[in-house]
Amino acid sequence: MKRSIKSLIGNTIGATDGEIGEVKEFYFDEETWTIRYLVVETGNWLFGHKVLIPKEVLLTNRWEPKVFAVKLTREQIKSSLDIHTAKHLLHHQKINLDDHYSLKCEGSGRYYGFDIQESMHKVLSFEEENKASEKPNPNAHLRNTDKVIGYSIMAVDGKIGDVEDFIIDDSKWNLDFMVIDTGNWCPGKKVIISQKWIKEINWDTSTIIINASIKYVKNSPEYDPGQPMSDVYETALHDYYRRYAM
Repeated sequence: MKRSIKSLIGNTIGATDGEIGEVKEFYFDEETWTIRYLVVETGNWLFGHKVLIPKEVLLTNRWEPKVFAVKLTREQIKSSLDIHTAKHLLHHQKINLDDHYSLKCEGSGRYYGFDIQESMHKVLSFEEENKASEKPNPNAHLRNTDKVIGYSIMAVDGKIGDVEDFIIDDSKWNLDFMVIDTGNWCPGKKVIISQKWIKEINWDTSTIIINASIKYVKNSPEYDPGQPMSDVYETALHDYYRRYAM
């Protein structure tokens, strides 16, 4: 099923022995456009800390309305890493974080430990890592959905609008589409763009460039955020852009 990221913000995280907190944002891999972590605010029972939870611990076949069930206990969350979520994480640090969760790697027989306090000092921001190096770290490819919302979308002939939301496939947790607020040139109209149609992303200027003209995007099938995204609409959207030589 296709779901918007914003519709998932505020969902409760349910541990095996009680509620943990609420989803506040997500981290995704900019290379694969796949959600890697949920950022969860724990609430009063843990002094409002924010922790990262890998999507692999979600029991997606046990979803209830507005609830994500996870195969973790409250005690495991209590001993997890409190992260500064406004900063980028590095790829090797992402792996270290995974290695500290109670999660068996599918097919490998490997179990992940859960004591992540020792990795507190290993988690640095992208900016801090670059201060010690003249070259940007190529492994810094985890991005925060909350930060990318608001990025400018540029067509080949000008600005289209801004990123307003993401559409994910909840079976694979892929970010399949971006919802675009078209702004003044087409007031009230929402369109969606697949990440496959992106030509370039400038993370420094918060700009996403796509291989399409303003006119072409303007005439694309309109997206209604109030309705579930149907297979018929998705097929029509892909057929429309397939006719355009990009």
